[in-house]
Amino acid sequence: MKERKYNAEEAKIAAPDFFRIARAADSVDDARARLSEHALRVEYKNFSRSREVDFNRIMRERDSARALRTMLKTRSEELAGFSVTQAIYDEARGKARPDLAEAFWADLIHVLTGVMGDDSFLSAQAGGGELAGREAAVARSAGLDEIWEKRLGPGIKRFESGLSEAAVARRAARREKILKVLSGSDGDWWDYKWQFRHVVRRVEDLKKLVRLGREEEEAAAAAIQKGLPFGVTPYYLSLMDDEPSGRDRAIRAQVFPPMGYVERVSRIKDEGGCSLDYMLEGETSPIDLVTRRYPSIAIFKPFNACPQICVYCQRNWEIEEPMGKKALASHDKIDSALQWISERESLREVLVTGGDPFGLGVKRLEEILTRLSRIPTVEFIRIGTRALITAPMRITNELADLLGSLREPGKLRVSLVTHAQHAYEITPEVVEAVNRLKSRGVSVYNQMVYTFHVSRRFEAVAVRHYMRLAGADPYYTFNVKGKEETSDYRVPIARLLQEQAEEARLLPGLSRTDEAVFNVPGLGKNYLRAQSSRDLLAIKPNGSRVYEFFPWERNLKDGLDTYVGYDVPILEYLKRLESMGEDPADYSTIWYYY
Repeated sequence: MKERKYNAEEAKIAAPDFFRIARAADSVDDARARLSEHALRVEYKNFSRSREVDFNRIMRERDSARALRTMLKTRSEELAGFSVTQAIYDEARGKARPDLAEAFWADLIHVLTGVMGDDSFLSAQAGGGELAGREAAVARSAGLDEIWEKRLGPGIKRFESGLSEAAVARRAARREKILKVLSGSDGDWWDYKWQFRHVVRRVEDLKKLVRLGREEEEAAAAAIQKGLPFGVTPYYLSLMDDEPSGRDRAIRAQVFPPMGYVERVSRIKDEGGCSLDYMLEGETSPIDLVTRRYPSIAIFKPFNACPQICVYCQRNWEIEEPMGKKALASHDKIDSALQWISERESLREVLVTGGDPFGLGVKRLEEILTRLSRIPTVEFIRIGTRALITAPMRITNELADLLGSLREPGKLRVSLVTHAQHAYEITPEVVEAVNRLKSRGVSVYNQMVYTFHVSRRFEAVAVRHYMRLAGADPYYTFNVKGKEETSDYRVPIARLLQEQAEEARLLPGLSRTDEAVFNVPGLGKNYLRAQSSRDLLAIKPNGSRVYEFFPWERNLKDGLDTYVGYDVPILEYLKRLESMGEDPADYSTIWYYY
């Protein structure tokens, strides 16, 4: 990053009034009251200015003031276990705080200067001529063309999709190599059963099929040795480039765990005192195979395995191996779960997931889905699968016919939700699979997880764009679960909020209509677009923001628990982007998303 150090002295220079007020206070509580009053006064003054001032700047000042006032509250300090007020008070009075890292000061400086509207951080709107009528419309249209030419167009083109001629040629060569090593024919390649039988689970086999970096090889070997679930389909291996390119970074990150992940998960398993069930499904499962967090939706998990394992999957703690022989639940458990669902009139939608239900054969899948479709109160069947991306040949005509036959327009709708994570995963095979489903009247949606590997400017936009062209509608963009073991994948919430406002917003309406959500353990989805769904409680000494997330039913019931979670320090995230060639200046507004 540009050589700029964030520390207490810089904070005092950037926001002298706040430190002067804290220095004059008689106590921490007095400082808290004075600082909050000052923030409120500055916010009111900012909102009272002329309409000529940049609207974006006014909104940032408002949001920064709101965030600061919340952090100054004693309740916030109690929940976060840290006092921002105390930190300002101590530094204002000359008491050194060596515990406060550069990332802490970076975030606090931006919050304080955001309240003040400091022009060194926020630029005012450039003046323009007074136009009206057709002249104004023509000028606005020209401005919109400029947004496409300078931002959206180049942003999408920056990330090659699996549909490009060059990518198709690379994958054809990779396919030939893999088939040769596995002694397979071209016909075998398009047989999903062959793909599933040849899921690669050993490093010795991997090294024959794909170029591995040293860290990838060591971490994969350690994961397998420690009994962590690991497996990748031959098809998905064909999406990885032979030559070092960076194009396939996100694809590799799906299946090759970082060593930090392996060490943390192994430690948690060895210690036995901490559960990997981050979403607390054990506390929201009223009966085996069923999870329920909402009045009208239930999750049904008859098959507890996948053809391919995603490193950061929220349920991989349940999966012992890909396509495990014991993955299918017993007849008794499936019967009991379906009976339980049928006894609840409120359950109108059932998400069939796992594991990946498309790991099942068509006959067994047909039996389960048919029974589910005959429950009179079930109006929506949603199937969650990543097989459409990791083995698109699994979407056979037979499977598509089955799903289409379950539909009853006006009575029962059948939808499929998949998980394309990067534009480089979206291939002609994926397009064909989506089309098979759509031609039978089966809706297809895509959700992605907003990991570090898809968080560069317009990288997630490219996924939405190409999947929409393939026929899949955007559904959710999930913030990475706040689990310690997946820290290498996590992105600050502020970056996802920035992406939604500054990048996704530029897409055509049908391509951008997904929801950015944080899945709260035990509580369900927290919609990040709504600031009323969370509060910023504090900035921890290491620069992590601490958020309080509110349950979705907070307006319907009293006495509900909230959830306090810790975020990724923004400064650390920007430095990591810079290490891979990004210019942090391109992300400068990230600090003002709370």
